[in-house]
Amino acid sequence: MSITQQYLLDAHRARQHGEAVPPAPGTRAWQLLRELRQYGRFRAVLAGRPVRVRARRRGHARA
Repeated sequence: MSITQQYLLDAHRARQHGEAVPPAPGTRAWQLLRELRQYGRFRAVLAGRPVRVRARRRGHARA
C-alpha cells in the first residue's frame, strides 16, 4: 500500500468516525526540518559548542 492510499484510507475512516482528518503526507516536511535544525542548535548550546548558522545569500533567485 502506498503512502497516498494509506492517507486516503485514514481520511475515510476519520470522516466515518467524525474525527479530524489527518494532515496530508508531506504537508509538515519543511516545518519538521526547521524544528530539527533548531533542536540541533539548542543541543549545541547546551553542550557548549559554537552554533553554526549558515548565512543566507540575498539577491539570488532560486532556480
